Amino acid sequence: FRCRFALSDEDGSARQVDPDTGVCCPESVAVCAMASPDPLFSVRNNFYLGAYQTAISDASSLTGLSEDQKLERDTFVYRSYVELGSYEMVLSEIPADAPPPLAAVRQLASYHKAGPSPSSPVPDALEAGLSDGALSSDPTYLYVTALVRFLRGDAAGALRLAGPARTLELLALSVQVMLSLHRPDAAERQLRAMAAIDDDATLTQLAGAWVALAAGGPRVREAASIYQELGDRFAWTPRLHAGLASAQACMGRWEDAEAELLQAVEKNPKDPDSLANLAVVSLHLGKPAGRYLGCAGWTAAWGGERGGCAPV
Repeated sequence: FRCRFALSDEDGSARQVDPDTGVCCPESVAVCAMASPDPLFSVRNNFYLGAYQTAISDASSLTGLSEDQKLERDTFVYRSYVELGSYEMVLSEIPADAPPPLAAVRQLASYHKAGPSPSSPVPDALEAGLSDGALSSDPTYLYVTALVRFLRGDAAGALRLAGPARTLELLALSVQVMLSLHRPDAAERQLRAMAAIDDDATLTQLAGAWVALAAGGPRVREAASIYQELGDRFAWTPRLHAGLASAQACMGRWEDAEAELLQAVEKNPKDPDSLANLAVVSLHLGKPAGRYLGCAGWTAAWGGERGGCAPV
């Protein structure tokens, strides 16, 4: 096993785990006796990879969870449904008085359902919630609030919430914001903060690929290797295919990029990153791009929580 040390979610104690499974390594039996395997690893990991239906399926088979684990499970399940565009279902199943993380997901579903409307009440509701101690201390609530700020063009406001944070999700969002502001130096600093928490975590690896793509030059190969390793280790998703395609395109390998994007579209014909990049790649290859540009919804389909890759 290739092992790494991580912090127990329960008590902060050190434990050694296999990065592929989240299960304690046999070399550290004594430590494992004090820390149980993470039952939500697969759910969380599949969500970050963009395998939303798999995350939902994995969550449905979990048993023997604590109340806190059930809440986290439900949070990732409903976030997955948001990513799949099932806004009405999320709004109907999460009550208005739900716990903070679910309340945040409910607001996110409401925001995406309304579309980029300046009259949407969601941003004001999220901002008002920051004055509530229970909400303002919840990482998911902070993440959703920072994300909505970013999606509305308030990069500075997003960074005020995400920048000082020490959770992988908030730090990953701050990496994206910094890259959108053309601040690769600041994105590198946030990436180092993520690596200090868990350098082998999927989110850290994905953020490393984003930063490497933005850096360009020889580092594009690094990004390609990250996407390749994640796909081979876990499962190939449209997000990973689109990311690898971006790296291939940056290296001038347009045919390889097209092949990756076609696989992505085969898995999800409505994936906005894949369709947008496939249109660009088709133009570079001298092929018609109209059918990709004309796909109803790729330009408006953005609304996911995070971009899986940089555009070509």
